[in-house]
Amino acid sequence: MSDDRGYVYEPGVEPGANADEREFDRRGWTLVGVIVFTFLVAPAIILFHPPDMLPFFVAYLVLPLVPAVLLGIVAVWSAAS
Repeated sequence: MSDDRGYVYEPGVEPGANADEREFDRRGWTLVGVIVFTFLVAPAIILFHPPDMLPFFVAYLVLPLVPAVLLGIVAVWSAAS
């Protein structure tokens, strides 16, 4: 049976290599770690130990942006390889 898709470019995959042969390397594990930090650890820290010296706006709106920006940077870095 022939494949009628024609040529399909897949970045990071050698020609003739199966897509299942891609490896989940340190970039993938770094991304998983940052996701866990962003969605579990950072909100728990803000919830259970809120900053006392910061106003409400900073503590609950701006402070969560730090892990979100970190997640965005690491996601682009891991996808760029």
